[in-house]
Amino acid sequence: METLSDTLLQGLVIPACPLALDEEGAWSERHQTALIRYYLASGAGGIAVGVHTTQFEIRDPRHGLYEPVLALCADRVASAMQQGPIVKVAGLCGETEQARREAETARGLGYEAGLLSVAALRDWSEERIVAHCREIAEVIPVFGFYLQPAVGGRELSYRFWRAFAEIPQVVAVKIAAFNRYRTLDVVRAIVDAGRDDIALYTGNDDHIIGDLLTPFRFGENGGARWFSGGLLGQWAVWTSKAVGMLGEIKRVRSKSTVPTEWLMLNGQLTDANAAVFDAANGFAGCIPGINEVLRRQGLLPSNRCLNPDERLSPGQAEELDRVMAAYPWLVDDDFVARYRDEWLS
Repeated sequence: METLSDTLLQGLVIPACPLALDEEGAWSERHQTALIRYYLASGAGGIAVGVHTTQFEIRDPRHGLYEPVLALCADRVASAMQQGPIVKVAGLCGETEQARREAETARGLGYEAGLLSVAALRDWSEERIVAHCREIAEVIPVFGFYLQPAVGGRELSYRFWRAFAEIPQVVAVKIAAFNRYRTLDVVRAIVDAGRDDIALYTGNDDHIIGDLLTPFRFGENGGARWFSGGLLGQWAVWTSKAVGMLGEIKRVRSKSTVPTEWLMLNGQLTDANAAVFDAANGFAGCIPGINEVLRRQGLLPSNRCLNPDERLSPGQAEELDRVMAAYPWLVDDDFVARYRDEWLS
């Protein structure tokens, strides 16, 4: 019987699911359902819910949306399971009591793994964080998460990741350090720990294709390790094209040489991501940028966020216009238009 680790190692497109809010800022279950149907119809192998793109504010008692959103998404995935198993990943954050409570909620709703953010543990020692991760992993299998400091993460050493890799229930690590040195730290730590059952998933939205096409080998005699797939905010948009791209990358990397065209495409995807994620303004418009792409496709009713201060930055809409015109190979508007009414029904 195939294990969760086996499934993740095959390499999946896992979109980081946004939160669907209407023009008044109310949660739209109809559009949330449409998003899940879109991702599944695109061929995504998993869904991540309750993560950064779903907005951390869903945990605020004023909104009380963490469990309702996870529950609805899990239900919609379950209703489509005839398409094949879909890995459901729940975002977990906060100090140990909160993270454990969220892990128990996610497990009870049928989520297979928890993407464990340690961003809130800024003042903790690395040893204490490892103990925290070990405790949460006893509740639900864990996806490690290296979040870049620019959006609230903290730097974590090779020593931390080497200890983290010793936790038996770790099934994958999402590396979103946006830093080549830090990315290497995590990969080398997992290799040194001998954990070939831990899948590597890129969260480096600024280097997606580069990550997926790079064989990592440390020393002359070691075996090569690859990023299996991605758990990405970037893949929350234009998802059907991302699925096709990952499939082609898997075929390409089985060969001894990689066409230079892929290096060009890596740069183009990074340019597009800069517009979506609002890199020019320190990622301030990241979530509204993702929502805006989906709004233009008719999958979301607005680009609103629960935090009213989160909005598109000046000039970001024009940047989206530019990259969508420049890189039509990335955009799946025709696919969405064909099925959108069905997904919204």
